[in-house]
Amino acid sequence: MYKASWPIPDNVSIAMTNRHGGVSKPPFDSLNLGLHVGDKASDVLANRALIQQRLSITAPLLWLEQVHGTEIVDCTHLSAASLVNNVPPKADGSYSSSPHVSLAIMTADCLPVLLCNKAGTEIAAVHAGWRGLCDGIIETAVKKFSCAPSELMAYLGPAIGPEAFEVGVEVKQQFVMVNKHSAQYFKPVVNESCDKPSDKYLADLNALAKMGLTLLGIKQIFSADTCTHSDKDYFSYRRDQQTGRMASFIWLKS
Repeated sequence: MYKASWPIPDNVSIAMTNRHGGVSKPPFDSLNLGLHVGDKASDVLANRALIQQRLSITAPLLWLEQVHGTEIVDCTHLSAASLVNNVPPKADGSYSSSPHVSLAIMTADCLPVLLCNKAGTEIAAVHAGWRGLCDGIIETAVKKFSCAPSELMAYLGPAIGPEAFEVGVEVKQQFVMVNKHSAQYFKPVVNESCDKPSDKYLADLNALAKMGLTLLGIKQIFSADTCTHSDKDYFSYRRDQQTGRMASFIWLKS
């Protein structure tokens, strides 16, 4: 479990898992929370039950079928019964102002972003891969809140770090088309054979997200600054290909 001494509103709880403490077998060992990666379904469901018990999450968790898009599900009015047996909606984020639902986002290199208002009455969980981040998923999530962005707090979980996330020039170009200042967060990869830059870049997902949040007017931003690719306590798709998924959770207390 990732632990941080971040300021959090009294009525809000957040948590972020690592790969330890579950029942899944290699290469999903051991706290894999993703049903879509090839792990034994009964082990994944056991892991989900374990983590909900350990975190004392009483409201049902909303799990998503994440598709690297920008859809944010408003689940404020979903019933407990529909959540227990739900078919996961295709979305990459969820929002709620109700304590009757808990929000979950799965990652294995992408950036998990948890949001809440300072009053502790509204929450959101966002899966920010580079596509979603570039296409405005954080902006879409922020629009779900009834308060001004300056009244929000953001928590960025473990994700692939700026020395490991290699992307093509087309990724940089897409970000720069949205905001020219994004260019500073792409470091050219040097071709070792000729000591010249290649057509690849190292992208800083964390910094790109912080820039977007700041431009929206969010001032309180807290980051784990932990690289899932280099730290083997975490699942990393880029490192291992076939692997499990961590989860980041946010919920309102009853």
